[in-house]
Amino acid sequence: MSVMMRYLEISGERVSVVGLGTWQFGSREWGYGSHYAEHDAVDILEHALDLGINLIDTAEAYGFGRSERIVARAISGRRKEAFVATKLFPLLPVQAVVARRAAGSARRLGISQIDLYQIHQPNPLVPISEQMAAMRNLQRSGVIRQIGVSNYTLERWQAAEGALGGPVFSNQVRFNLVDRRPLQGMTEWAKANDRLVIAYSPLAQGLLSGRYDAEHRPTAMRAVSPAFLPENLERARLLLGTLRDIASAHEATSAQVALAWVISHPNVVAIPGASTVAQLQHNAEAADLELTPDDLHRLMDAADSYRPIAGVAAVRPVLKAFVSGMRSRSK
Repeated sequence: MSVMMRYLEISGERVSVVGLGTWQFGSREWGYGSHYAEHDAVDILEHALDLGINLIDTAEAYGFGRSERIVARAISGRRKEAFVATKLFPLLPVQAVVARRAAGSARRLGISQIDLYQIHQPNPLVPISEQMAAMRNLQRSGVIRQIGVSNYTLERWQAAEGALGGPVFSNQVRFNLVDRRPLQGMTEWAKANDRLVIAYSPLAQGLLSGRYDAEHRPTAMRAVSPAFLPENLERARLLLGTLRDIASAHEATSAQVALAWVISHPNVVAIPGASTVAQLQHNAEAADLELTPDDLHRLMDAADSYRPIAGVAAVRPVLKAFVSGMRSRSK
């Protein structure tokens, strides 16, 4: 199926509404293996560009720089087709360190300028004014084009803008049907101020894909997530059923409906990962899926009904699942 990719025009940048997250590229914790990192990941990235996906998101922390190197192989010779976003791990985000780390990312990515450089996590120990001064110097010197943040609240994002004295282009946050906190003011502020919300984990690590239930639980990293506890999968039955019903009506998949819900919001793009070229293709097709007002209402009602166990109540079953998984791998 052909894809008519949609784009947002934000602060002079053109960004595909469906991007590609590359956390799993070169990161052993996902359990995909070396063949995936060396071959499949490059194929996925190249196909993403073929489909018109230009937002490629990575980070220096992903596979300790390996993800950035994989991205470099795929975009070599196709630089103009990619809007490359990477992230600084803010262990000590002061000027000299930030400059050195940005240069390292650019070198691994094989590019002369990073399109979007993001602070990966808030660092409350270093003044935001000092962090933004370091980012401003990178922008003025041409090492980076746009400045972004990640995992910031709206208030912290606004404070970063105030400290920078200019636009902080984007905020990359967890945003999906079961984690809708960005709707509490962030998306509206982004729309009003020509800023971008980048939604990571738009499928809630695969929970919203429809692949899992209490009898069919995931393995690897997902197995120890509270979301995939048998009780939580049972509690998600109504939401998952609603996704399937709406998907059926549109001749789509549950994952496509969940992605279409995320990117239906103003100034929001999504960066799902992909383990295969086929999965990437399906993700990209979500850009063409237009949900009806009734679809959106039903999804919100179903999402509101989902009440997972969390916090202390989830600790014991998560530990039990972790120990069980370790024993299985040791046999």
